[in-house]
Parts: sequence; structure tokens; C-alpha cells
Amino acid sequence: EGEMTTAYRCGPLIDLCTGPHIPNTGLVKAFALTKNSAAYWKGDAKNDSVQRVYGVSYPDKKSLKEHMRLMKEAAENDHRKVGKEQKLFFFHQMSPGSCFFLPHGARIYNKLISFIRGCYRERGFQEVVTPNIYNCDLWKTSGHYQNYREDMFLFETVDKDEYGMKPMNCPGHCLMFKHESRSYKDLPMRFADFGVLHRNEASGSLTGLTRVRRFQQDDAHIFCAKDQIFSEVKGALEFMKYVYDAMGFTFHLKLSTRPDKYVGDVKVWDEAEKELGKCLESFCTENKMKWELNPGDGAFYGPKIDIQLEDALKRRHQCATVQLDFQLPIRFGLKFRRTNELMEEPVIVHRAILGSVERMFAILCEQWGGKWPLWLSPRQVCVVPVAEAYNEYANKVAKQLHNAGYYVDVDESNNQFKKKVRNAAIAKYNYILILGEKEKTGKTVNIRTRDGAVHGEKSIPDFFDMLAEDVAA
Repeated sequence: EGEMTTAYRCGPLIDLCTGPHIPNTGLVKAFALTKNSAAYWKGDAKNDSVQRVYGVSYPDKKSLKEHMRLMKEAAENDHRKVGKEQKLFFFHQMSPGSCFFLPHGARIYNKLISFIRGCYRERGFQEVVTPNIYNCDLWKTSGHYQNYREDMFLFETVDKDEYGMKPMNCPGHCLMFKHESRSYKDLPMRFADFGVLHRNEASGSLTGLTRVRRFQQDDAHIFCAKDQIFSEVKGALEFMKYVYDAMGFTFHLKLSTRPDKYVGDVKVWDEAEKELGKCLESFCTENKMKWELNPGDGAFYGPKIDIQLEDALKRRHQCATVQLDFQLPIRFGLKFRRTNELMEEPVIVHRAILGSVERMFAILCEQWGGKWPLWLSPRQVCVVPVAEAYNEYANKVAKQLHNAGYYVDVDESNNQFKKKVRNAAIAKYNYILILGEKEKTGKTVNIRTRDGAVHGEKSIPDFFDMLAEDVAA
């Protein structure tokens, strides 16, 4: 009530939607019905149940065929299916929306974090650890209590004080910045935090790892002066490109500008949008990319760069974010000393690359269909002795690999070695080493991959070189 809605008219049809509709069905050359479901008329359980039919249409059969192929592949690679098959994670009704990562899933999860953590050292970020629970006075100062309360987990203590579990890290980082007096010489100050976050998502919206209540982010907040915005934002974009290149993603960039409902001075907004535009123009020119303007879709506290990555199935996902914030420094009274007489408010750059680690886990799971690249794989090498007599040599080889930091298992079961090889391939081990008398005598390994490629017999040092090249690829 009192809000705007949209209608679209096509001939005699008036539809309550944004449109557009095609003028006639002759433009639809190919279509397919994909599923159906039951629904109560007008959403009222007292009314009759009717059938809802879903379908897709394309201007030609080739486009439809490609769409159906991608949809089939997406269903086969669904991260919930892969996670169950590879024993990576599960969910339980005792903690809805909070994932239980099993040992092999935890390997992937922790590797994603360590990958970003290694990048932090090279890019001048300082990792911090902050509390999970805060007095609600903090959330009132930040504005989350007024604007985000329904999505938070709140509770009272025995002393009748109200507390909330943090849904994001920025207010805690503001307290850290304010903890000491700051000079312009301290800036930019880059705080990175992998702290656990909780958001009270509706139970009906929880979807695998892509929509959860408990998650971690590769969250960072950069406190900088206004004249440092360009270098810090461009650095964030370069960081993002490095990570997404390593994961095989392309991405799309949009500059989202001042919305109708905003806070702050228009002049400051205009300057900030101009700086972000310069950053995007410089970055995209260097990388032969394009960016788009997205008018009116910025956050209420500042403009932002929206980044959508594109996976192998042509789907787009919102993961990374780069946002400017002029309001939290004002709310928390943050200042730094420019000169002996002059104090200034810093600008906060909110920045994440993976976004939610859980969500990125799911996207990568579906991107590769469970065929993890060696650097991220939870099952890197399986050693297969052809008979029990070679178990001792197999364990010696496995120990060398383990000591070098690789995840390795030895199949000492009573299965025939062909079945062992097949089982290892089904489990998606990157490399399968077959060991028999020849390999034991020559202190070598016979190498295959999960896709059936045969690399033949190699010395153990040569195999280590092969692994190193694969990781670096």
C-alpha cells in the first residue's frame, strides 16, 4: 500500500509485471515445458489446487538445445549432489542453515581461506579477530538494529541486556580503528577478518550452501583518506581479478550510483562516483574490458561496484563487492589527524572477493562438477598396490607425498587392482599411482589420472615435478 507497481500492456493483455512481452507468438520458434507444480488458487489453502506449468522459449532450436544442455549439466553438477557423493558436507535439522563440513569438505573450505590469506600478506592486509556477539547498543550506533533487525539473531542475557550475533564485521572494525588515535601516516589501514557471521534467513529460503544462516566471508575493510580511494579500489579490483583468474571465472562490472533514498551530501556522492568511474575506466582499459552504469542502485550509504562472476554454465553470481561508505565513520565518530590542527573522517571501503566461503564452495563445486583442480582437491593422490606384497612400498611412497603436503590415500583393500583404480577414478582422485614389482624394484610409480589418461612409469622426483607443475598451472 502506498508503493509503486508496474503494468505492461500488449494489445488487450494488461499484466502486472515489468515486461516486456513479445507482440505475437510467431516469434517463439522453440519452446519446452520444464516442470509443473501444484498451487492453491490465489495462495489460499481453502481454494482448489491448480497446476502451475513452467517452460522456456527461445528464438531458435539451437539456442533452446544449448540451454537444455546447460540445465542438464547444472542438475548433474548440483553442489548438494556432489557434496553427498564425495562426502564433503551435510545439513541437519538440529541446526538449519548451518553446514557440517566433513573432513574432505573442510580441506577445500580451509584451502580457500588459506589461498586468500596468502594473498593478504602480499597486498598489505592485516588479519584481525573480532567477537561474534555484541551489545545491541553497537548495532543501534551502526544502524543495523533499526534497518536489519529482522535478519539478526538477538537475545537477552540474565542481566536483561540485549545482545546480537554479528551479521557483518564492519561495526567491530570501526571499534578497532577508534581504539587508538590515528594519523594520515597510518592510512590506508586494511583490516581483514574471516570471522563467523550469522543471519536469520527464513527457513523456506535456505538452499544448500548458497543460502545459509552461518557462514564466513573473506571480509575486509579499508580505512583510507579520500585521496586514496582510487588506488585502494583499483587494488581491490586487481586482487579480485587475480583470484577469479585462478578459478577460471570471467566477470562483469557495474557502477551503482546514488539511490533515491540516500544519506550524506550530494557533492560527496558525486565525487565518490567520479572516483569509482575513474577506477573502473583505468582497470577496464588495462584489461580490455567494459563496465556498465547502473543508476540509482547504490547502497544508501555510498556508491558501489557490483561484480558478477560467470561460471562454466554461463550463470552469473554476485560474490565480490567493493563499496564506499561515508556514513559509518560519521556514526562511530572516526577521525584521523591530517595536521596538528586538522582532523578528518576516513572513508571505509567494504571489500570481499569470495564473498561467503560457503557460497563460493558451492559455485566451484558446480563449476568443476566435483573434479577439483589439484591445488584445491581434497583427494589428490590414491596409491594402488596391485597385490598385498606391495603395500609396504605403497605406504613408503604415500609417506613421501604426505610429508610434501599432499592429500594421499593407499587402497589396501582386498579388491582387484582394476576395481581399486575404478574406485579411485569415481572418487575423483587427481592422480592414481599403480605399484607392482617393476615399480618397487625401480623405485618408480605408474601414473594415471581420474579421466583415464596414462602417463606411464616415472621416478618419484619426476612425479613431484609433475605435481608442482599442475599446482602452478
